[in-house]
Formats: sequence, C-alpha cells, structure tokens
Amino acid sequence: MILIAEIGSRDLPEQWQYIYRRGIYRTQPLVMRGGDPYIRALMRTIAASEANVDRPYAVLYGGKYISNLSRHPSRCVPIVAGPNIGNCTTAAGRYQFINTTWYDKASRYHPRPSGFLFWKQYSFEPQYQDAVVYAWLSDKQAWGMDISEQLRQGKLDQVLRRLSGTWTSLGYGIESNAMTSYLPGIYRRMLKDELGKI
Repeated sequence: MILIAEIGSRDLPEQWQYIYRRGIYRTQPLVMRGGDPYIRALMRTIAASEANVDRPYAVLYGGKYISNLSRHPSRCVPIVAGPNIGNCTTAAGRYQFINTTWYDKASRYHPRPSGFLFWKQYSFEPQYQDAVVYAWLSDKQAWGMDISEQLRQGKLDQVLRRLSGTWTSLGYGIESNAMTSYLPGIYRRMLKDELGKI
C-alpha cells in the first residue's frame, strides 16, 4: 500500500515527488504483533517522519544501513542540516534512537535482555525496537499522560506536541522535516490500517 495515495502526490513537497513517482515510499508495518492499534498507528507515524526508508530498522542517520543489529550501533554520524549542524548523532533504527536514549529505555522496557546484573545487553533487532517503543509509549508515567486515551479522544496534536521533545521531526520542537505537516494524515491512514487488523 502506498501512503501517498491518502494525502495526494501533488500535495507533497518537491523533494518527495521523486519518491512518489518511483513508488519508493511505502508504509512499513511493524514487526511486532498485537497491541493497541492506536499506539501501533502512532509508532508507524513516528517512523514515517524519522526513518522513511525501505529498511527502517537498520538505517543510521544520513541513510546508510547497518547489518548487525545485535546491539545499538553507536556510530556518531555528522549532522548535515538543522540547528545541530556540525555536531554528530548516533541516531539509528526505525525510531532513530540515539545510543544513550536506547540504553536508558531498553533498560526499562526491553523484554529479553541478555547477560546478567550490570552486564546486560539489549538486542537492537526489529522486534525489540518495536517492543521498547511500544512499552515506552504505553507508560503513562513516562509521558505524564495516557497516550492511548488521548489518541482515542482524537487529541493527536497534544500527543505529537508531548513527543516532539524526543522526536523533533514531529513538530513543535527545534526542527521539523518534509513529512512533519503530513503527520496527521499519515496517522489517520495508519490507524485505519491498524484497526482493520483487529
């Protein structure tokens, strides 16, 4: 299924026209199975803005791919645009986790760490990227709100505003990207798809 059909190709920024014409941009389903369709749709929306490529779970900031997902790659890639230009980022995977955020959230939400005590390892395989983000977004205390309930009430704007400190491409934060203004439409399409799987 092609996401662009929902929002219309002529409405896309010029840099996305090529992607549409080539049929490259496609919505990627989650690897994880089950769960709240509202949270799942939100996860897919975040990924549309953060890692809109064919292999989102293996992408580094800048578009290069990694093959070893046994752990977060922790490669510092130079930032080429935006307010942090000149710095570097370790952002990787479908949700563009920087390594410190991954280790913090994985230590709380990863369902199957290996090792023991202080020597735990957190696989960065696709199912674990999804599992960590799903559990994090489902944690009412982590966000100071029940994200699922907010989404059920149609308060996507409030949710994106709350999450934008973590995922700046969602808007409201220090930067956005070509997909930011399309996120409400993307979310509606993803939610329709996820509700259709129930």
